[in-house]
Amino acid sequence: MTELSTSVRPKRPEFRNLNAFKDLPSYRWPLASLVSGMHRASGLILFLMMPFLIWMFDTSVSSELSFARFTHVFSAGFEIGRSVRVPGLLVKLVALGLIWAYLHHFMAGMRHIRMDISHNVSKEQGRKTSVLTLVFSLSLTALFGAKLFGLM
Repeated sequence: MTELSTSVRPKRPEFRNLNAFKDLPSYRWPLASLVSGMHRASGLILFLMMPFLIWMFDTSVSSELSFARFTHVFSAGFEIGRSVRVPGLLVKLVALGLIWAYLHHFMAGMRHIRMDISHNVSKEQGRKTSVLTLVFSLSLTALFGAKLFGLM
């Protein structure tokens, strides 16, 4: 019995008072917590970009003329006032960010719903489902991004 209790184990550091600026950047986050944090970040991005999403939807379905204007913004950009010009590439990059935010938020949400329903959660299962979430969301984002940028 004494052999087990006296076995040599490295002393793990204790963090009682975490300093957000000093300790958190060096902390190695598990993949499941990164996916969970990205789920929250993607939800925030979708919420903050809601006016842009509503404008995109309204402009694309109102009429043929507004749809032509909508597609022109993606190719040539648009002007804000007389002095500021937003290039079409920037609009496409913002749309690609929104595509990622939606797909990641959807996939991570399905992951969380599955975990809530099954009540069978382990570290290994959390890591596997977080890898699947990242693979599916990033590969679908790449697929839709290729279509958005005219590669397909």
